[in-house]
Amino acid sequence: TMDFKPLGATRTARTVKRGLPEAGYWKKFESPVLVKEYGMVTSLEFSPIKPHDLVVTASTRLQLYNGRTGQLKKSITRFNSPAHSGSFRSDGKLLVAGDESNLVQVFDVNSRAILRTFKGHTDPVHITRFMPSRTQVFSGSDDTTVHVWDIPSQTSVFTSDEHTDYVRSGCVIAENSNLFATGSYDHTVRIWDTRASSCAIKISVDDPVEAVLALPGASVLAVASGPSVQMFDISMGGRPLFSMGNHEKTVTSLCLDSNGGRLLAGSLDHHVKVYDLQTYKMTYSSNYPAPVLSVALSPDETMLAVGMTSGVFSLRRRDVSAKEQAHVEVKERSVYGTRAYFMRGTSNKGADDDLRIEYKRSRSLADYDKFLRKFEYSRALDAVLANNRAGVTIVLLLQELVHRDGLGAALSGRDELSLDPILRFVAKYISHPRYTQLLIRVSNVILDIYGDLLLDSTRTSELLLRLRTKVRNELRLHQDLTMLLGSMDMLMSA
Repeated sequence: TMDFKPLGATRTARTVKRGLPEAGYWKKFESPVLVKEYGMVTSLEFSPIKPHDLVVTASTRLQLYNGRTGQLKKSITRFNSPAHSGSFRSDGKLLVAGDESNLVQVFDVNSRAILRTFKGHTDPVHITRFMPSRTQVFSGSDDTTVHVWDIPSQTSVFTSDEHTDYVRSGCVIAENSNLFATGSYDHTVRIWDTRASSCAIKISVDDPVEAVLALPGASVLAVASGPSVQMFDISMGGRPLFSMGNHEKTVTSLCLDSNGGRLLAGSLDHHVKVYDLQTYKMTYSSNYPAPVLSVALSPDETMLAVGMTSGVFSLRRRDVSAKEQAHVEVKERSVYGTRAYFMRGTSNKGADDDLRIEYKRSRSLADYDKFLRKFEYSRALDAVLANNRAGVTIVLLLQELVHRDGLGAALSGRDELSLDPILRFVAKYISHPRYTQLLIRVSNVILDIYGDLLLDSTRTSELLLRLRTKVRNELRLHQDLTMLLGSMDMLMSA
């Protein structure tokens, strides 16, 4: 039997509390070291395993830099043409990269030996990533095809040619080992399921796609297209959530901080900008001497690497506070059998190479999850509206009801007392950008079910008037903004 998956707030970015003001935190990345490479630095990635070595893809080389010293550690020069998209496997032991001779190659990090060579593309390969299963890699090429390669058998187990232009970006969705996304110059992002023979979700944008990044929670996808970064909810079929257009030129690279609460975007306008994914607002910006092609932040947030078109990459380091360093040292020095080992606490995650025995603890479900599990949609909605639940929790339940085609059943058969909290919530949040589309749908269902009956009650009539006023004010604001944009266009074109 399948486990019931309870509602969770993982569909939105987590709020990250930092000890320093936002700008002060990022300014702690000081003393940039500029390293000249053999060509444009098209890709940067830190190893997920300590000491978080950095792989730099430039020209016909993969350069590995030591995560502690920043010094060149190894060079992989087994390419006959420029390499692209050097990427680590989740255990840090293997690397995969594509090149302009149409090959996809897997390397052993320690010996630098070529373990596998995949042939099947007919044009340069610009994007390669390991799948979460560790035994497969996917690749995208200028021949418009997407392949998933099986490492043990050295064969292609998935192929698609649905893109109509160069495939230059992509990412895996870590929470689901069967899903990955690719972005193309045909102005689309496609979500692929290796269990299906065709694209699962297609997202259309206005410009060629340069970077795609899945946010924690397997629900939201960040897409760099032209000078903007757009957020899409893939759990809702690719519904657009927000667009951040703070750049003046094309955004070329995206990466997340370790908590998944900040998004870093590099652009050809020489800037790397940091966005808060809770508010979708830019919180920090830094300038670089050349157009930015790649950005990477180490998992422990002590190193920030930025690659540029000039063939130079910048490596900045953040000084770790004494308190933070002491905490790290205590965890590292906890040896089995010592008092420190047994005093680590239940929050200790263990070392990266520890043997982990899988243990599934049964989680107690919230009251609304229990009703959802029993398909009692009306009672689930009543439960989530009670006890002053957070707005995002109520929205998640409404989205789940839409997915189950149970919104009508949850809203029908109510009197004015049980309709009251629903109408109050809709009237309060309908102008919220994230919730507007969903709450308009809820409002339409309520009006379809109850119609003129709503006017028979003084209580519901007041709430409907409040909702109408809110909608009118929002429409008036949009009209004013449209007029303002028109005036600004006239001034800019004059």
